[in-house]
Amino acid sequence: MIVYLDASALVKRYIEERGSDEVNALVAKATVVGTALISQVEVTAALAKGTRMGVLTPAGATRALEAFQEEWRRFDHLRVTEWVIERASVLAWEQRLRGYDAVHLASALFWQELGGERICMATYDRELWEAARHAGLEVFPVEKP
Repeated sequence: MIVYLDASALVKRYIEERGSDEVNALVAKATVVGTALISQVEVTAALAKGTRMGVLTPAGATRALEAFQEEWRRFDHLRVTEWVIERASVLAWEQRLRGYDAVHLASALFWQELGGERICMATYDRELWEAARHAGLEVFPVEKP
């Protein structure tokens, strides 16, 4: 199984929260795991925000960031090309998605079309989950988050 993780799913690997066990199990059974390059910024920003909001201690956030940076090297990184941005713009308009969510969807669709294999998109963003399902991607979790 090929799995695409958006930032909302990816961050669950480093912060214990609802859905973390399920994401970890999904990644464990995946043959390939990938994400767009923008996830590097999004996950780092989410960890920093957790510290600002007092949800994470500075030490806990640092450990989570170090674990993320170590694992980052093992993911397939999907480059955000001009083609992906053009497609994301269309998806943002048609599906009423936020900017980075549209980039994630365009990246996953590009990956699926390029490789010719079905991609499972993991996201905990309700609008992105629905848009991915509508676009023909397998979605995770099975039930709308």
